[in-house]
Amino acid sequence: MILMNTILIVNDDGINSIGLLALSQALRELGEIVIVAPEYERSGIGKALSIGLIRTSSIEINGFKAYSINGTPADAYFIATNKILKRKPSIVVAGINLGPNIGLEDILNSGTIGVALEAAIHGVPAIAISYCIRDIRRKNHVSIDELRVAMDVSRRIVRYILENGMPNGVQVLSINIPEKLDNIKVKVTRIAHVSYCDIHCETNNGYRIVSWLIDNYKDAEPGTDVYAIKYENVISITPIRLNLDGDCRSVELLVKDLFSLST
Repeated sequence: MILMNTILIVNDDGINSIGLLALSQALRELGEIVIVAPEYERSGIGKALSIGLIRTSSIEINGFKAYSINGTPADAYFIATNKILKRKPSIVVAGINLGPNIGLEDILNSGTIGVALEAAIHGVPAIAISYCIRDIRRKNHVSIDELRVAMDVSRRIVRYILENGMPNGVQVLSINIPEKLDNIKVKVTRIAHVSYCDIHCETNNGYRIVSWLIDNYKDAEPGTDVYAIKYENVISITPIRLNLDGDCRSVELLVKDLFSLST
């Protein structure tokens, strides 16, 4: 039964994000909702873990029990599963992130993707949902109404995974939804292997990222997540696997050449 499932919701925008509120509303009928999230924004933190003391605070969000932590999104997974639930959830849903998570750099940098990867490492189905505002300066002006398409897509996909499991060979689904989309058009995409443009601005004391624009992503090939969001204005669903293995045979040749005397 769907109602017996436990849905762990985490984000990297912080416990007070409108995206977190929207996601909890969207999924409330699909099972037991548990929310554990950083007390403030931890964007760009990847799946980093905190070395120092992690404090938790119990609050209520949208009628659900929620926990705010002074750690990272990946910390939230560990605290939720080992200390709060004391078990693995049925699924981890990360988001709704206010900003894109597209391209290889975002996959490696994003706290939203990071907690989904953490869940996948532990064998838990995971999806990451991102609402792709084209200028991050709009982040504090996004409303629940603007997130209705993202909420609908989230609900459909989570329901499917709870009923059918993850698609074969897939451990994480990264879902990116264009800004102010009128109708649902979806493409399955691959991760764009492109780098960021020059993202740092000079200030009086050094350099910093002062804003985040869709143009920060270099042009990518059709069929990729970057192309789908930047040029086609369609929902991008990107399957991810945790396979970082390189070609051992080529390195065996290197070892043979460099260390032949020791073998």
